[in-house]
Amino acid sequence: MRLSADELKSGPRDRRLAAAWPVLFASLEAVATEPGHVLFGGDAEGHLLWVHGDPTARRTAERANLVPGARWHETEAGTNGVGTALALGRAFQVRGPEHYLSVAADFTCTAAPIRDPRSGAVIGVVDVTCRTSSTNTLALPLVTAAARLAEAHLRELAGRRDAELRTRYLDRVLQRSGDLGALISPDGHVLYAAPPGWLPSVWPGPVRDGETVLPGGRRVAVERLAPDGPYAVHALSDDATEQVPRVVALGRNRVALWMDGAVHELSPRHSELLVLLLAHPAGSTAADLAEGLYDDNSKTVTVRAELARLRRILGYRLSSDPYRLDPRIYCDLLAAVHDNGSAEPSRGGTEMLLGSTAPGIQRLRQRIQHRAPAPDRTAPTN
Repeated sequence: MRLSADELKSGPRDRRLAAAWPVLFASLEAVATEPGHVLFGGDAEGHLLWVHGDPTARRTAERANLVPGARWHETEAGTNGVGTALALGRAFQVRGPEHYLSVAADFTCTAAPIRDPRSGAVIGVVDVTCRTSSTNTLALPLVTAAARLAEAHLRELAGRRDAELRTRYLDRVLQRSGDLGALISPDGHVLYAAPPGWLPSVWPGPVRDGETVLPGGRRVAVERLAPDGPYAVHALSDDATEQVPRVVALGRNRVALWMDGAVHELSPRHSELLVLLLAHPAGSTAADLAEGLYDDNSKTVTVRAELARLRRILGYRLSSDPYRLDPRIYCDLLAAVHDNGSAEPSRGGTEMLLGSTAPGIQRLRQRIQHRAPAPDRTAPTN
């Protein structure tokens, strides 16, 4: 299927291909500017994305549908340089009448696939096309060399990105001392593991937030550290009681959070946020939380910033769209707030976050006081 003008304008969907194209063009610019020659860059589906060449050669190519957006995959166009190189996964040259389509019978197309240097997957293709009478015997090795240079460039870029991710996010893994931990790149490659080798070098399948079981049976938790990755991974204890975080809010100025073998006393603001989230298990928007904290639902930017800081502690247990907590989290507040007929007074009393003046917290206090049993006034007094 042909790409639309809007799809072409937005650029290639694969950012790796966009990063490789400048190297391909620089390597083959001299060929592309020769009379009668045209240089093409395409994606892994055979769509032509970039077309360069002298105007006369380009006008000739247009009559053969060698234009941006056209799809030259072998399944649609039969034998041709772009499509056959993609189908075979190696450099290939198609001369004149070897083309399946008669419109290309006067051309020689020399193409080579571009591979991701880490996964080996084909991400695109580069092609030099000319009149068959102008075919150069060096075209095939030249196009092959350009493809290898582009892949080397991608390998270097990937190495730089990995180093940047380690510098920026490794502390999030190291702060969990004593655990089996790892830092995983957005595409699933292990950037760091402690101890080395406890994870496979490539994550088995798509990387997603939450708890999962590795092929060997080990249970792990995966935490997204940025919208597009990377991810922190740590092993979970086999003791089910250690896997459920516990929150104590009643009778305290700040929330106490028991999680993953550590105790966290949250800041007053994070305590308020956590309590509001716990009180609304179905989820809350940033505007809802802003109203509960500040009585002003326009302060969503401030709320999102605080939630981002809170997520550094809670990890994958705090989700977004809407913001909500893992429903397995135990909290002494829940029985007191929700009308489930099983409320019991806390040992710390029914007061919650004693110093908080947030409107949402004040409303929760009223609900708790309404649910709390009345004092026994029949007992004898001395």
